[in-house]
Amino acid sequence: MVFIPRKQKFKKSQKRRSFLKINSVVPLDKLKFGSFALKSIEPGVLTSKQIESMFQSINKIIKKSGRIILRVFSHEPVCKKPIEVRMGKGKGNVSHWVSKITAGTLLCELESKFPFLVFKAFKLAQIRLPIKTKIIIQK
Repeated sequence: MVFIPRKQKFKKSQKRRSFLKINSVVPLDKLKFGSFALKSIEPGVLTSKQIESMFQSINKIIKKSGRIILRVFSHEPVCKKPIEVRMGKGKGNVSHWVSKITAGTLLCELESKFPFLVFKAFKLAQIRLPIKTKIIIQK
């Protein structure tokens, strides 16, 4: 399972201004699909490989005893020119896809009857992410 877009209007996009401010918290902490969630504490950038690795590590522990819903997707292409190429001659090829995350964004939600499995799965997923996260429980 690869988490990159199938089609886009334009192959390459501009970088855009960085909206990843240190103390900005976006109210995206409402659980919609599950009773447990993984929430980002700090802003950052997640690549499609990191999102896939998080999904696989959760799925390895949960298996059929729960349901995983990803709330993030890598939409933004990152272009890179090859090494030792002179300046100019246009933009480089798309090297990977990323998702910009603000502080307070829910990364994934989980519905399961076994909370001890959920905590174990989320702890394993937290190791694979480059940003600080915390586990949320719906009351």
